[in-house]
Amino acid sequence: MAIGRLHHLIIDCPDPLALATFYSALLDLPITYRDEDFAVVSVSDRASGLAFQRAAGHRAPTWPEGATPQQMHLDVMVDDVPAASAAVLELGATALGGDPVAVFADPAGHPFCLIPRPGWAPPVTDATMPG
Repeated sequence: MAIGRLHHLIIDCPDPLALATFYSALLDLPITYRDEDFAVVSVSDRASGLAFQRAAGHRAPTWPEGATPQQMHLDVMVDDVPAASAAVLELGATALGGDPVAVFADPAGHPFCLIPRPGWAPPVTDATMPG
């Protein structure tokens, strides 16, 4: 029996709306809530998602050496790692390395990985979408 259910993964950052905008574009999900210190990206305003909260004095994590711990990271499955890598760089990510998994930092410095879509998962992109 479950004790609870995931509500949001909350990520500290210096600018919640900016980071929510980045992840909204990366995951093709809307920003469902925002105020000056907090923003949420989710499929709807009644679903769990990613939340971003303002953290005064936020220090970006370092990777891979870990002088400042990574604090969290996301694995994002993609159909085409090189194409997705180019797209996240256009969104403002920074490349950190990796192969075949591509490791990036989001605009606030949190690491995330682009992983090749596992065979059990349906395609990520719709065949009718450009790109």
